[in-house]
Amino acid sequence: MKPNTNTKTEITFEDFKAEVLNDYKTVVTSRECSLLGRREVLTGKAKFGIFGDGKEVPQIAWAKAFQNGDFRSGYYRDQTFMMAIGELTIEQFFAGLYANTNLEDEPMSAGRQMGGHFATHSLDENGEWKNLTEQKNSSADISPTAGQMPRLLGLAQASKIYRNVKGIDTTKFSKEGNEVAWGTIGNASTSEGLFFETINAAGVLQVPMVISIWDDEYGISVHARHQTTKENISEILKGFQRDENGNGYEIFRVNGWNYAELIDTYQRAAQVARKEHVPVMIHVKELTQPQGHSTSGSHERYKDEARLAWEAEYDCNAQMRLWMIENNIATDEALKAIEKDIKKAVRDGKKAAWSAFINPIKAERDEAVSLLDRVANSSANGVFITKLKNDLASIDEPIRKDILSATRKALRYVVSESSSEKTELQNWINSYIETIQPKYSSHLLSHSEKKALNQTEVLPTYDTNAEEVDGRLVLRDNFDAIFGNYPEALIFGEDAGHIGDVNQGLEGLQAKYGELRVADTGIREATILGSGIGMAMRGLRPIAEIQYLDYILYALQLMSDDLATVHYRTKGRQKAPLIVRTRGHRLEGIWHSGSQMGGILNLVRGIHVLVPRNMTKAAGFYNTLLESDEPALVVECLNGYRLKEKMPNNIGKFKTPIGVVETIKEGEDITLVSYGSTLRLVEQAAKELQEVGINAEIIDVQSLLPFDVNHDIVKSVSKTNRLMVIDEDVSGGASAYILDEILNKQNAYKHLDSQPKTLAAKPHRPAYGTDGDYFSKPSVEDIFEAIYNVMHEANPTDFPKLR
Repeated sequence: MKPNTNTKTEITFEDFKAEVLNDYKTVVTSRECSLLGRREVLTGKAKFGIFGDGKEVPQIAWAKAFQNGDFRSGYYRDQTFMMAIGELTIEQFFAGLYANTNLEDEPMSAGRQMGGHFATHSLDENGEWKNLTEQKNSSADISPTAGQMPRLLGLAQASKIYRNVKGIDTTKFSKEGNEVAWGTIGNASTSEGLFFETINAAGVLQVPMVISIWDDEYGISVHARHQTTKENISEILKGFQRDENGNGYEIFRVNGWNYAELIDTYQRAAQVARKEHVPVMIHVKELTQPQGHSTSGSHERYKDEARLAWEAEYDCNAQMRLWMIENNIATDEALKAIEKDIKKAVRDGKKAAWSAFINPIKAERDEAVSLLDRVANSSANGVFITKLKNDLASIDEPIRKDILSATRKALRYVVSESSSEKTELQNWINSYIETIQPKYSSHLLSHSEKKALNQTEVLPTYDTNAEEVDGRLVLRDNFDAIFGNYPEALIFGEDAGHIGDVNQGLEGLQAKYGELRVADTGIREATILGSGIGMAMRGLRPIAEIQYLDYILYALQLMSDDLATVHYRTKGRQKAPLIVRTRGHRLEGIWHSGSQMGGILNLVRGIHVLVPRNMTKAAGFYNTLLESDEPALVVECLNGYRLKEKMPNNIGKFKTPIGVVETIKEGEDITLVSYGSTLRLVEQAAKELQEVGINAEIIDVQSLLPFDVNHDIVKSVSKTNRLMVIDEDVSGGASAYILDEILNKQNAYKHLDSQPKTLAAKPHRPAYGTDGDYFSKPSVEDIFEAIYNVMHEANPTDFPKLR
């Protein structure tokens, strides 16, 4: 099915015919898969379908220009392209539709994403990089429209880094930066802000990126007149067209049904991007969508008869077929024979995919039925268990939910009985869950030897007369060591370059390491984050700087939907070990208070969330993360850069452990748990509490995701028998998360003599100024009184009511 990508100009007419016929076989195969795929959804064998019909011919042209080492960042209609480059078979197409959990049968995501979401394997079974220059690469798709665009920028930017930065080992990742990053997007999705932000950023950066805009005039049911000014995206973006006076884009326009022009256009686009390292936009117009947007509805509801008639005539496959006949490449009779054979091949492939999916589940079902039969024969409630057994056995096409639901319900009927069959049932259910659950839940984080939790702590060491310096200098010198030790490391963000970031943590490093490794960017948080994802996917070690934690909300959708799920949604076959650096916690006012932790924690599972209390701890986290292969968010204390810290003598080598808490003051009356800037207030309150006879133990969380993997906090609570979590996030945010971890996962409730408490901020954003902070977030007095009140309740004689 893979086309001949030989683009030399002198070939025989017979060779040319063979190549065109091979292309036609691919587009017909793809179309037949779409048509049969829709039927599979409507018959109930698949849950949902969204297909690439109507976009086949331009994707053939694209595939001819796509080379080994190149990367795709596309959307859910690129199935023909994946078939054309040899990375999607008929069986794999249907395995994705059925959500087959076997990675060999369904290599795109092992059933974790719906069909139409494509990926290639960047990693081997051990989580190690494959040689990406020897294969055609597709970064794993996501469904949110335009969400693939920021990552595309980073995939292209990696080529610029590899071409221009010396000292990086490029063996597995690049050949002199000649790789092109190819993006696809539907015309309606170009209305999204992420599209425009990416277009602007790529134009500024001048990276080898080609964006194909598939234009079929609709966004689900909404016509282009409601989507795009002038109903024409390339028309309104023509100001980006490059000229002799400056940088910009090369913009091509081509009809999506014109096979010959499409091939010529994509070859020219590839030449421009690959050789000149400039971005290219291809507006592929006059496309169709023969089955409508998805299996959720019919396009006949919103397209009139004239449009439907035009789509039938200008269907790209039909137009290619007509062109082939007119140019004596094939006869109608020959093409009908080809089409007949392909229909059979697709039906056979569908049957094989269904068998591969359903047969293992049927075997599991049969095992469960046999077990239920034995349990029924030995139970006083056998009649009820027999019904469960018979109902399960009667399901022609069972799913695992049916199996586990029936066996778990059967267990209820024998709960008071004692028999070997009951024990067998219990063991079978436990074993089944243990075996099957990972098919749906594994690889949220790395399974490789480099995973963050495998990194051991290395303490900072100090000379006897170690100088006390501003905390920012510890960070700066540590970043200097990082860039010296890791040629593939780079950092970029607003004000990160020339002035060395707003808090001078990168002071002087751009002059030393160059503008590509320590780079200023525009005010564009989403594409800063996206650049990091794409570059990390290509073997670089980017640190994406978001100036303030408050501004991370611009990038949170990408962190949640893309970065946090990369490893999971490819079942461990892609990774993006991006470090996101930001600063937050208490400062001034609504927009610089940086305490949106509850929302972040709930949205970025799959990313480590680290909250160091000072710059030495932060530097240690960066050192740890660069030894690991997982993404992380590091939140530095915004009000800590000018506070004094001792300068370690092992800069660049000490490592802060991830998932490990630290006891920074021992005590026996109550355990206080906090993190970040609030810890300094907790420490001050603890000193004042000591004066009234209360000796508190203080624990620094350090790492919110993962949280206290050694369960050290429960050990403290078992000693003090009291617990308070102090947090500057709103009530129900991070404090509730921490309390849940301690009480429900560490079972600390067993040791409590008093009600566990949380002390959090007011439900509103902090008002501006020092008084705004005092009356909005926990103060030293708030902390003192909250702890005192716990002790008053426990011992009112020694601690009479305060107020």
